[in-house]
Amino acid sequence: MDALNETSSQSIKGNPSSGNVANDGTGVIALDPYLEPFAPALKSRYAKAQEWMQTIDAHEGGLEKFSRGYEKFGFNVSSDNTITYREWAPNALRAYLIGDFNGWNRDSHEMKRDPYGVWEITFPPVDGRPAIEHDSKLKISLVVPNDHARQERIPAWITRVTQDLSVSPVYDARFWNPPHKYEFKNPRPPKPQSARIYEAHVGISSPDPKIATYKEFTQNMLPRIHKLGYNTIQLMAVMEHAYYASFGYQINSFFAASSRYGFPDDLKELIDTAHGLGITVLLDVVHSHASKNVLDGLNMFDNSDHLYFHEGARGRHELWDSRLFNYGHHEVIRFLLSNLRFWMDEYRFDGFRFDGVTSMLYTHHGIGTGFSGGYHEYFGPNVDEDGVVYLMLANEMLHTLFPDAITIAEDVSGMPALCVKLSLGGIGFDYRLAMAVPDLYIKWLKEKQDIEWDMGALCHTLTNRRHGEKTIAYAESHDQALVGDKTLLFWLCDSEMYTNMSVLSPFTPVIERGLALHKMIRLITHGLGGEAYLNFEGNEFGHPEWLDFPREGNSNSFHYARRQFNLPDDPDLRYGSLNAFDAAMQWAEEKYGWLHSPQAYISLKNEEDKVIVFERAGLLWIFNFHPSASFTDYRVGVEEGGTYQIVVNTDRKDFGGLGRIDEGTRFFSTDMSWNGRRNFVQVYLPTRTAMVLAKEETLDPNWKSNISLGFGY
Repeated sequence: MDALNETSSQSIKGNPSSGNVANDGTGVIALDPYLEPFAPALKSRYAKAQEWMQTIDAHEGGLEKFSRGYEKFGFNVSSDNTITYREWAPNALRAYLIGDFNGWNRDSHEMKRDPYGVWEITFPPVDGRPAIEHDSKLKISLVVPNDHARQERIPAWITRVTQDLSVSPVYDARFWNPPHKYEFKNPRPPKPQSARIYEAHVGISSPDPKIATYKEFTQNMLPRIHKLGYNTIQLMAVMEHAYYASFGYQINSFFAASSRYGFPDDLKELIDTAHGLGITVLLDVVHSHASKNVLDGLNMFDNSDHLYFHEGARGRHELWDSRLFNYGHHEVIRFLLSNLRFWMDEYRFDGFRFDGVTSMLYTHHGIGTGFSGGYHEYFGPNVDEDGVVYLMLANEMLHTLFPDAITIAEDVSGMPALCVKLSLGGIGFDYRLAMAVPDLYIKWLKEKQDIEWDMGALCHTLTNRRHGEKTIAYAESHDQALVGDKTLLFWLCDSEMYTNMSVLSPFTPVIERGLALHKMIRLITHGLGGEAYLNFEGNEFGHPEWLDFPREGNSNSFHYARRQFNLPDDPDLRYGSLNAFDAAMQWAEEKYGWLHSPQAYISLKNEEDKVIVFERAGLLWIFNFHPSASFTDYRVGVEEGGTYQIVVNTDRKDFGGLGRIDEGTRFFSTDMSWNGRRNFVQVYLPTRTAMVLAKEETLDPNWKSNISLGFGY
């Protein structure tokens, strides 16, 4: 398979085929013999994970009970409306609950401490009703050593906080206890075999210069995402973050859904509605660090430097200017595991994309470190074994309690066994992100002429993934859209996006090239790059410019903090063509399932012709990246003989192409070996086009007609 084995690249969620598997964390060596010299490190991390689980079993009743910490800590209301509030703050000498309910009296409601530093107070019902009013404000007020002033904090497990910037940037904690709980109407959809992920940020999901809401996302975005053919949504910036411009990566309240976009029930309705459409919903979870805010965060919560975090320099991320968790502490593990469980139980998310995993895996956090792929980089003193073990526990807990849960790791290092299950010595994620792929595209667009594109290097980058570990391929994500960079189409078309994206304007060579390569890049990434596919919202139609949140440096403007969905909806603009192509691509995957099929067999990487040919899922994929040459009767190998027809064609006029390829063509195979395949077909390959062929008997005429217009089947 051109350096790839044609056998299935199944996830190592199954057992390796060879013999008995060692139960000491070294089972993965049977799958990757290069790990043999590092068997002691694999055994050590596995043993530590087992030790944690044994401790939790012995003292906490097991992971299932331990991960329900939110039923013990924070505010809980019993069936008779008794309110119990508990908080872990061992450095405090005394603790009081204050708020609207007692006129902010600092002395009237003192809490009791247990031997472990957990403070507790109980409020019996008043006339059968809760003693604290729903949505009223409150804080915990602490007396701490060597400080005569009170330290007042937002409860760590609080589930709703609000911010009034006209008064103060500091958040207010609110007692969230609505009289009527949201009732979910739809069950979770089955775990998708092929995850086609739409990465989205609620606040920017509107063409208007404002912060969009959960309700607007439900009404406007969910039907759009469903029509495009995506079956999974990855929601960013949901966990409450103090600074909007942080893109959601400076969390101050881990159990609170951001109030910028609406109420908790609005988010539940969003997820419930998505489930009704058969869409899986993932949360972008940030357990790699926390906001350094003191007044409304976890930092210095009980006036100690080391409650949830490492003390001193080890507990601070010098680039992110944030605090770093102590993954080796019992209560920190409880807090983080319970946080994951809370989002799954309370909001019915279906899994998580773990942000900043590289920072969690290494003591250097990836700062100033390049990863060459040498295995010595993944073991030894630079590895934060506590961080590795926490991720093992998190994945084990999620996959045990929620067998259909999906977990994704954002790791730039290439850590081996990241997506191998714990019983084999792996960390247990389902997918890892193919972060080298978008980097390649941006680098080439910046530095190379089209004729210099290396077909071998492109194929290598798209297929260079650890055997048996599932990978999410993407051409660009939110990282490439941020200010300082540009979207792919903006790199391709630059200033002509302002002048020539109207169908009433000339179809210039720049726009022709931009639209063609935008489609080809996405199609080859989708077909060759992994076992799942991801797109950041708006990029499916080539969103112009970049993403920049309101901040002091841009006069707090929302101009770039929005997604202009009016563009693909305007029939006079070319964006709709790219949008239709993206939908056709997603729905074709829905029918043929190439993402969950074995890896592709690449039969041709012709550097002179700039042609790539491969087979996957019974489909024949043909790409001509040449900037000027077209080829008539181009011979391409195919293993299975028969009659083929076009399923996807980037040159279709509806997709912004030139219509040079006759989609009614039937391609008859010839029984003669070509490029290592048993048969060949001959095709017309115009410059900068790609097509996907399927055997005639697999086609449904009605489906093909609809898919060409991006309507699914």
